[in-house]
Amino acid sequence: MAVYTPNFPGFGSVMEEAWIKVHGDGEAKGKAEDILRAPEVRGIEVPDSVRERVMACADLEVLGTWFDRSLTVETAGELFAGE
Repeated sequence: MAVYTPNFPGFGSVMEEAWIKVHGDGEAKGKAEDILRAPEVRGIEVPDSVRERVMACADLEVLGTWFDRSLTVETAGELFAGE
């Protein structure tokens, strides 16, 4: 007799890991691009060092914090204030 084993999110199945790799990274990349765009639209120069640090980040919580800051910073370096 076959046993049904449910595969709920969070169990680390191969399909789940593949989806996260494709879509999770895409979400982080999209947030990172938004973070960099906000200061640029406001006429604030974004140095390569800031651009590289933001694009390398995959932590959605950190990216969310940086995005909130990106809307009000006077310099791109202020994204990382207090860190």
